[in-house]
Amino acid sequence: MNSLEIVSPGPLCTVQDRGRPGYSAIGVGRSGAADASAHDAANRLVGNAVEAATLEATMGGLRIRAHGRTVVAVTGAECSITVNGVADGTYCTIVLSDGDELTVGTPASGLRTYLAVRGGVGVEPVLGSRSTDTLSGLGPAPVEAGSSLPIGDDASDWPLVHQIPPPTVADRIQVMLGPREDWFLDPTVLFTQEWTVNPDSNRVGVRLDGQQGLERSGSGELPSEGMVSGALQVPPDGKPVLFLVDHPVTGGYPVVGVVRSDDLARLGQLRPGEKVRFAPVRV
Repeated sequence: MNSLEIVSPGPLCTVQDRGRPGYSAIGVGRSGAADASAHDAANRLVGNAVEAATLEATMGGLRIRAHGRTVVAVTGAECSITVNGVADGTYCTIVLSDGDELTVGTPASGLRTYLAVRGGVGVEPVLGSRSTDTLSGLGPAPVEAGSSLPIGDDASDWPLVHQIPPPTVADRIQVMLGPREDWFLDPTVLFTQEWTVNPDSNRVGVRLDGQQGLERSGSGELPSEGMVSGALQVPPDGKPVLFLVDHPVTGGYPVVGVVRSDDLARLGQLRPGEKVRFAPVRV
């Protein structure tokens, strides 16, 4: 049976798909690919069903060896790709022969890279998903050097194209204020400055540093309430935390705004030290 051998996983490599929705009531978040757009694009290039599992590599360094002839594609963060030491490309179909080694370089921009293999990564699903949830520990463990990953049977029709253009990156991330903007003296502080991604960020959330924090209008306490991906929760220090795919399902700090769904994929590519600006959604 064809498989992928992990020669090196890089700093962090996990199996991800579209997540496990519908379990928030029992405390289980959705998880899934942090950049769902890149994940979907990789699957589309190899003719997989959109639900097929891919490998999500953080800051590159992933090196895999094909056992059997396989078809793969790499999308996401801008990085170099080599096959047996020879340069190849992202956002295109790559055919690997038995024994070929593919290496993902350190991204020049962005954070997460997705490798899809035709048929999908065939690890056992948990609650209907093959995603690794780094907060709850559900799903497969992060992949390690020497791991052998089976290739599944989630292949669909071959695509009509073998190369697609990478997505353009918007200058600002669109945010709709609320539901707790009235908890802050001036919630528009979110839009009037640049924020810097703190190194203490992960798939759970992106911590943001700015020159001016969001100041609360009162000293009351907020009961715990449901959270969604893209929520900008603000602790007492006034520095927002931007919830990503492995976020907790509830939280007790006020949410000043929520990122527009079309911009959620951009959140998964924010890297430590990167500057980001927000803009209000016009309705």
